[in-house]
Amino acid sequence: MDSEPGFLPKDFIQTAEGLRFAVVDGHPEDGRLLCTLRYVPLADGLRKLSTAEAMDFLQEHRPAYLRRSRRLDAVLPAVPLECIAGHLRPRDRVRTLLAGTSRDAIEAKARRLLGVFAGEGLDLKEFGVTGSLLLGTQTLASDIDLVVYAPATFDAARTVVAEATADGRLDTPTEADWRKAYERRGCTLAFEDYLWHERRKFNTGFIEGTKFDLTLVLPGSWDSFQAAEKRGSLILRTRVTDDRGAFESPARYLTDHPRVGQVLSFTHTYVGQARTGEKIEASGQVEALPDGSERLIVGSSREAPGEYIRVLHDETD
Repeated sequence: MDSEPGFLPKDFIQTAEGLRFAVVDGHPEDGRLLCTLRYVPLADGLRKLSTAEAMDFLQEHRPAYLRRSRRLDAVLPAVPLECIAGHLRPRDRVRTLLAGTSRDAIEAKARRLLGVFAGEGLDLKEFGVTGSLLLGTQTLASDIDLVVYAPATFDAARTVVAEATADGRLDTPTEADWRKAYERRGCTLAFEDYLWHERRKFNTGFIEGTKFDLTLVLPGSWDSFQAAEKRGSLILRTRVTDDRGAFESPARYLTDHPRVGQVLSFTHTYVGQARTGEKIEASGQVEALPDGSERLIVGSSREAPGEYIRVLHDETD
């Protein structure tokens, strides 16, 4: 295993069998890292898996990598630290991108995109590249998945995306661009609802026809997450009273609901979805915390079928 300590969400790890997992929580639980299996090796390269495919694969071929998490009260991929044969860090990938020559069009676009942020004075030491570009498995159809490790830099990066899209340094996405992104997400919301929310976040953009995403990664973001008792599904309507955690992982919205004091989203689709003062409708799983309070979990799987957060545009919506 890599001798340099420390794991963060969006890092990737590799096992001796060649399985590639994305790190979900950088703090080991019972000597294991909570992860998501994203790629399995085949004779001609790596194959990307959906959440369901990954769970089926592990249950059939590597059940030892599945474990019930005490904190999340769910069976999840959890890789023992001693089984980690490689550790890929998004920050390292940014350094190699900037130091070397581009091997393909996606690497070239990633370099130019990073240059847009650097040109506005943002510190590229706070940026990383994850996903297929981190693994070197990108194709011409790949997105660029950027991570940012400081809230102030993340907010500044979203401002740069808004300004650079307006002045033409970045592409103005077409409806076809958004529809393609929507179909890949598998979002429960209607396309028009999805589009309204996405257009105001500026954590997504397009450069020379390629989509990119910005994700905020904070060390210790899961430290305060407590195990809770599952109470079943619920659709609620409430008002957001605090959106300061809206772009974190999990995304967190405090509410004025008489029972459910917070809505948490584990799927990127609903990150940054609502702002303080807005009324929302949210569908997910209710959990009761040890102190008697309740929370709503949106995104019990990566695709989160039937679970969503949407802003209600008027009181009669």
